[in-house]
Amino acid sequence: MLPTPKKFFVTAGSAEGKNHLNAFDNALLKGRIGNLNLMRVTSILPPGVQYCPDLEIPPGSLVPTAYGYIISDVPGELIAAAVGVGFSKDSFGVIMEFSGKCGKEEAEKAIENMLKEAFETRGMELVGTKIASAEHRVEKIGCALAAVPLWY
Repeated sequence: MLPTPKKFFVTAGSAEGKNHLNAFDNALLKGRIGNLNLMRVTSILPPGVQYCPDLEIPPGSLVPTAYGYIISDVPGELIAAAVGVGFSKDSFGVIMEFSGKCGKEEAEKAIENMLKEAFETRGMELVGTKIASAEHRVEKIGCALAAVPLWY
C-alpha cells in the first residue's frame, strides 16, 4: 500500500518547445516539477495535508500529481491551464483541473465554479481555496500547465 501524502503545493507554468513533448516538458520545468516522475491522480486532497508552497521534491521522485494541461501549435492562440484546491473545515479537500483555449482569468473562474459544485455535490462546506494558473500566447508550439503535486 502506498503512503498517504502529507504535503502539497499548487503550481503552473507555460512555455514553447520545438515539438509537443518538449513544450510540455518546458512548461513542467517552469512549474518547478520538470525533474520529477509524475503519477497522475484524481482529485481528492487527503485530510490533514499541509500546504508547503516552497516544497522541494528530490529529482526523479515518483510524485502523485493532479494536473491539467493544453498544447497548441496554432500561432497566436491563447491557451490556459488552472488547478484549484478546495478545503473543508475538518475533512478531505477536492482538487479540480482545467485547460482550454482561453485566458487565465477564464480558467480561474472555471476552477472556482468546479470547486463550488464539487463541494455542493458532496454536501460539504467550502471554507477556502488555493488556485494556480498559467496562460500562453502560442508562437509555434506552446503548452500551459497547472498542477498539484502531493508529497510525503
